[in-house]
Amino acid sequence: MERTPSLPMALLPILATLAFLIVQLFYFGDFTPHIPIVMGITVTGIVGYLHGYKWQDIQEGIFHVISVALPSVSILLIVGMAVGVWIASGTVPSMIYYGLGLIDPAFFLATAMLLCAFVSVSLGTSWGTVGTVGLALMGIGSGFDIPAYWTAGAVVSGAFFGDKISPLSDTTNLAPAVSGVDLFDHIRNLLPTTIPAMLIALAIYVVAGFSVAGEGALSSEKIAGMTTGLEENFNISPVTLLPLLLVIVLAVRKMPAIPSLFAGVVLGGLIALFQGVGLHDIWTYAHSGYKIETSVSELDSLLNRGGVMSMTWLITLVLFALGLGGALERTKCLQVILQVIVSGIRSFAGLQIFSTFSSILTNAISGDVYLSITLPGRMFAPAYRGIRYSTKNLSRALEEGGTLISPLIPWNVGGAFVISALGLGIVDGTNLENLWYIPLAFACWISPLLGIVYALLGKFSPKASEEEVAQWHEKGEEIFETGLSDRK
Repeated sequence: MERTPSLPMALLPILATLAFLIVQLFYFGDFTPHIPIVMGITVTGIVGYLHGYKWQDIQEGIFHVISVALPSVSILLIVGMAVGVWIASGTVPSMIYYGLGLIDPAFFLATAMLLCAFVSVSLGTSWGTVGTVGLALMGIGSGFDIPAYWTAGAVVSGAFFGDKISPLSDTTNLAPAVSGVDLFDHIRNLLPTTIPAMLIALAIYVVAGFSVAGEGALSSEKIAGMTTGLEENFNISPVTLLPLLLVIVLAVRKMPAIPSLFAGVVLGGLIALFQGVGLHDIWTYAHSGYKIETSVSELDSLLNRGGVMSMTWLITLVLFALGLGGALERTKCLQVILQVIVSGIRSFAGLQIFSTFSSILTNAISGDVYLSITLPGRMFAPAYRGIRYSTKNLSRALEEGGTLISPLIPWNVGGAFVISALGLGIVDGTNLENLWYIPLAFACWISPLLGIVYALLGKFSPKASEEEVAQWHEKGEEIFETGLSDRK
């Protein structure tokens, strides 16, 4: 007979996983968290077995969570193909070339954030934006002698801003669905935190741009070398930008992300064919990534990437992290921990703050953004209804603790993708200074902070309307009378 674990037993798999990760990352100096996560799944399975769970039960929990995230895994594969093919077709090189000539270095960081925000809102995918436009911006930033972590911070701020509020985004649809909120009501309720956070981040990037951009002959010489290298090795033309334009147009017309991105891959391949690239070479670039040797080392390190195989490290991490999250959920370990948290809350402000932090905690423990939205959403929604506060507050907390924080946790699937796609060189234990992109992704952590401040002040924290309460009863939604007050 299945039994709910006690709090110490529920904490055991999580603490064990963290211990394994600490040994791997800091004792061995190995930044591959895969096997420690597998060991965490093992401990979770043992705890489940001791509490009456059969392996078939745990396996179903693991595969259920993995199946939910398979569309995002598919996006990773297509992004890998797009990067390899778009480099061969000249799409990425042309973006870098025109960017070096058109963008003022002093305003590069601000421009990078705004451009990624626009593309991400259009595509509805932060990963697609980071892996394509973000990669080109890394090249432009290198030409301006801007540290990689500053560029990565601006790219992440913009890309995940778009993922947070785009109606095409999977997480933007998931958060209100879990909370029982209308999609566009959810998006509108995000604006009081999202807009100020983006404006603050924009102001910081404008100010920082004047100090971090390279100056003088060194920067000019580097830019000249990169543009010459691009001209010598690629067909630089506005025509090569058509794959990106096609993807954006399809997204604006509300086509799903996967066929939109793949259409861009196909068009990029056709453009490469007309440039004389062999069909087999295009297939090779899509599978194994683009390879080139130029006289400019910066271009070589930037453009030797892409392909389906470049995503295998990340996809295996995604699968293992999702597996851990599914096992923890099926054995009710996370549920026990969250219930203990709920029992200690005494006000709406406390509920809102703990909803945000529970999403962040689930993000960090499970490594999965989807679980960080769904599990706290199911746990906390009845408590919001019990004190007659709109669950729009919850959906915002989930979005900000889940979507926005995921790229700031290096072992989370979002953080691992950013590190891998932008070539930050952290995976192999080198270039650890590039982890500074985490605090420099200002919009991602300022937004949840503003949400906490609003909860404490009672601002932008709507109570449930009579219509919303009636809908709860009509749908038979669970209402948990927690004894909380509606004090701020």
